[in-house]
Amino acid sequence: MSVDKPPQVVAIVVTWNSADVIAECLNSVRRLQFDGEVRTIVVDNDSSDRTTSIVAATDSAAQIVQTGRNAGYAAAINAGIRASPGADAYFLLNPDSRVDHRSLQLLLERLDETGAGIVVPRLVDQYGSLRFSLRREPTARRAWGEAVLGGTRAGLVPSLGEVEMRRNVYQRARRADWSTGAAMLVSRRCADAVGEWDESYFLYSEETDFALRARDAGFALEYVPDAVVVHHEGDSHQSPALFALLEFNRVKFYRSRHSRLATAVFWAGVVAGDLVRFLDPARRAALRPLFGDRRAMAAPGAARSEARDAGETAGQ
Repeated sequence: MSVDKPPQVVAIVVTWNSADVIAECLNSVRRLQFDGEVRTIVVDNDSSDRTTSIVAATDSAAQIVQTGRNAGYAAAINAGIRASPGADAYFLLNPDSRVDHRSLQLLLERLDETGAGIVVPRLVDQYGSLRFSLRREPTARRAWGEAVLGGTRAGLVPSLGEVEMRRNVYQRARRADWSTGAAMLVSRRCADAVGEWDESYFLYSEETDFALRARDAGFALEYVPDAVVVHHEGDSHQSPALFALLEFNRVKFYRSRHSRLATAVFWAGVVAGDLVRFLDPARRAALRPLFGDRRAMAAPGAARSEARDAGETAGQ
């Protein structure tokens, strides 16, 4: 960040039929106490409800960028960044999030102190309960650990679970491999070095891909527990089609960074986890695309941007 001028942060909120939640999100952004300039861009994925009119009524200064289609989360983030010349950092938010008034300042301070590329807050639900948002890098061992033990128990052992389930870890600032994408601050230096978000994922695993590509480029992800964002529960475990997409993209992402043999072992672990929990309709739906039938996955028009944190309870 430049020491000659106050930092300029652009809050990028991705919406798709978000009329029920967007006003509260925008109002929380407007209440931020921050030593710099905050500008809001709402990237709308062709909502058919009153989302954009509510945005205009809630924050007349917010810029609305229309993608013209339900382009997915990554494509919307890319559109928001392209519409943000001169920004020092990008504050990426889900529309169903509420930001504590101190959070952006704390995140930016951590960004400057550590030289990280991505900084994330502590996520809680509407009642203040912790959401398990931190993640470890996907490995075949972790896929099998979750298949055998379930996500909750496996997540208590770093080598066996992808989801960080140890509550004490969330009490202190630390580094993580990646985090769910409901709220994150990304430096411009990191965004420029890593490049665009991978739009081929549409929904789920795009934040995994971006965070690990950032790490490859030398930009760490830091977690700040005193920065708090309220985020509602995602839909992945209620919607079989969304969970099928989540599982498919987990394997797709792993394949992008590993050999065919390693991917086969990882895939087998994911399949085993779904087979063991076959009575769950979402698990049954996930097996179809994992065996090549993608019709069970959510179509772009049905996928919800509000489900960005899906997988906070994945593997359980």
